[in-house]
Amino acid sequence: MKESLFGKTLNELQEVVLELKLPKFTAKQITDWLYKKRISSIDEMSNLSKKARELLNENFEFGLSASTKVQESIDGTKKYLFPTIQNKFIETAMIPDRERKTVCVSSQVGCKMGCLFCFTAKQGFQGQLSAGEILNQIKSIDEVDEVSNIVYMGMGEPFDNLDEVLKSLEILTSEWGFAMSPRRITVSTIGIIPGMLTFLEKSEAHLAVSLHTPFHEERQKLMPAEIAYPIEDVVTEIKSWDFGRQRRISFEYILFEGLNDSEKHINELVRLLNGLKCRINLIRFHPVPGTPLKSPNENIIQKFKEKLTSRGIYTTVRASRGEDIYAACGLLSTKELVSS
Repeated sequence: MKESLFGKTLNELQEVVLELKLPKFTAKQITDWLYKKRISSIDEMSNLSKKARELLNENFEFGLSASTKVQESIDGTKKYLFPTIQNKFIETAMIPDRERKTVCVSSQVGCKMGCLFCFTAKQGFQGQLSAGEILNQIKSIDEVDEVSNIVYMGMGEPFDNLDEVLKSLEILTSEWGFAMSPRRITVSTIGIIPGMLTFLEKSEAHLAVSLHTPFHEERQKLMPAEIAYPIEDVVTEIKSWDFGRQRRISFEYILFEGLNDSEKHINELVRLLNGLKCRINLIRFHPVPGTPLKSPNENIIQKFKEKLTSRGIYTTVRASRGEDIYAACGLLSTKELVSS
């Protein structure tokens, strides 16, 4: 298979044109076509010489791929299914909210983290996505020109695919790339500390940490990665980092009925996050086949929010979206795997 141009950085493209003995400025021309214009073939790069296009076609493919299925919810949320290596699939969500359109991208095919509440974990780990495959989820959706925010909260653990995630962030935020503000991008992690620290050093995007319970033994049952990276250590590392005024740190907290929604959890969250300027995003649990977990009722969710807020932790409840189109991450792609 030919190597893809889409997903290469400016430095990588400069190496390409040097290898092909093309003028150095050709690399910048290529980035304009790849990331700023709506084309899908090398032949459409009209300001490149015929010789340059021929050489590129001989050695590379453009690198975009269309979705194979799209589901649209009554609330406007859409789920796109994209094919990847060896007849596997990833899913991408487009979530509209007034003037905002947020795209939730996947960073891996499946996942190796084994979180009890995540249906992607049922697939196991099947492969890494390249930077081009991550960015394809933005470039190849109908709403590409309307995207206002991007969250790395789809299938996979971003910091288990750190190099490609960082490369995709470079392309998204560079002037020669998509030229997006890093303040419109959030990367979520279960708390892989080495990757998290590298991300904080090399990117200005926001950080979200999947917390879900402040107690070590409980979190270990929900999220096996707690064994290697205890949440206490994750928070300690975050507290030592200077986030500045605009960069945001948030903690994702899925509420499970009778498991992590008690007064003692509120008290421990306040202790754990003491002194850290952050927010907690409370999330209603979308049912996942094969797990006994359930979401508490709306009254419990709102009281949990109010108590955290009254204790000084800025807390929001994330609106549930797309419940009629396999809302839980991994459901659509797993269904496609089973039927294919």
